[in-house]
Amino acid sequence: MIQRVFISLLAGACILSCNSETKPKDSSTDSITENTTMNELAKGSFGYDVNFLQQRDSSLIVLKSEDGQSQVIISPKYQAKVFTSSADGVNGKSFGWVNYKAFDGPVDAHMNAYGGEDRLWLGPEGGVFSLYFKPAAKMEFANWKTPAAIDTEAWSLESSNTATVALSKNMTLTNYAGTILEIQAHRAISLIAPKDINTDLGISLPQGIKSVAFRTSNSLTNKGQNAWDEKTGAPCMWNLDMFTPSEACTIVIPYNNAASGKVATTDYFGEIAKDRINYNNGVLYFKADGKSRGKLGIPPARVKNIAGSYDGIDNVLTIVKYDINPSGKYLNQEWRTDRAPFSGDAMNAYNDGPLEDGTQMGPFYEIESVSPAAFLKPGDKLTHNHNVYHFTGDKQVLSEIAKQVLGVSVEEIEKVFKK
Repeated sequence: MIQRVFISLLAGACILSCNSETKPKDSSTDSITENTTMNELAKGSFGYDVNFLQQRDSSLIVLKSEDGQSQVIISPKYQAKVFTSSADGVNGKSFGWVNYKAFDGPVDAHMNAYGGEDRLWLGPEGGVFSLYFKPAAKMEFANWKTPAAIDTEAWSLESSNTATVALSKNMTLTNYAGTILEIQAHRAISLIAPKDINTDLGISLPQGIKSVAFRTSNSLTNKGQNAWDEKTGAPCMWNLDMFTPSEACTIVIPYNNAASGKVATTDYFGEIAKDRINYNNGVLYFKADGKSRGKLGIPPARVKNIAGSYDGIDNVLTIVKYDINPSGKYLNQEWRTDRAPFSGDAMNAYNDGPLEDGTQMGPFYEIESVSPAAFLKPGDKLTHNHNVYHFTGDKQVLSEIAKQVLGVSVEEIEKVFKK
């Protein structure tokens, strides 16, 4: 039987607890009460964002650890997004970027950027099999439209318990080649317990380090009557994580230094300035200050299954781990049709910045992963896993974690873009 568990901070409904090692916490002990208002919660705190989002999505779900310190917000209404998380309860830093102004404005004709620490999009965005441009349309902004199923439409809550929330969406999309795709998308989202963080990353978390982590298992099923192949085109899954930038935040991407070919595609939105990107002994560094718009991608031959960032101001180490397939065919997502359709990148990173007219959506930065093209026969399914981990606490300990997982220390990361 489908079990629906909702959070209501103002009305006092139950809050879903989650910890694979302990029993659920009684919601009556939650630290946010009916008398708590947004004015009493600092903007940028997890509690502020829970309160803000609950007023716009009555089905909002919060997974939380037994002690209430690790928490994750999931929204069925807003396309099964993981909106944000905290490693320190309601008063802790909200790690995901939430675009407050987008919720109360008119629906945008191209994309509704509500934010979200992890959202599932489908690709390719551009190219001969694009899902964002109608057949024969010129690939320019005026014709670009994010499919409603991943932009404005609610997803179905299939089940929820103390461990996992499962959501799904059936959709019919037509790609640039004119192929009609009958798709069922599915997401299972879980809070990761500390012992499983250790196993996932090959580390041992000491006392005093605050952490929060969540796992997403994403899948596409071909619900149509025809196979998806290199002639018809095929979709891919695309996990995008939006985080808050700072003057001292750097994205860190280990890559295969022994492979041949380019390390990264750096001209998605014009070439990234040389003082904002650095390559050193198999590690790429990308400045994540939200002040200069740029996107890069790592090709399958170079990609590893791990990336991260370090914010030296808030002392936050973030790790993102995802599935890769070095022999898989990844879709080219550029807004052009003269490139080979299966010559795309396997992960991406983005730093937001002002547009030519001075306006800006963010600021935020993104770490993204994509699946290979879903070449599926009718009824077949492709799964893509994407996990996010945040750590804060003693800087020396964070440095050890960074060295073990990313191959470089926090001190090395901080030196890269220091003037």
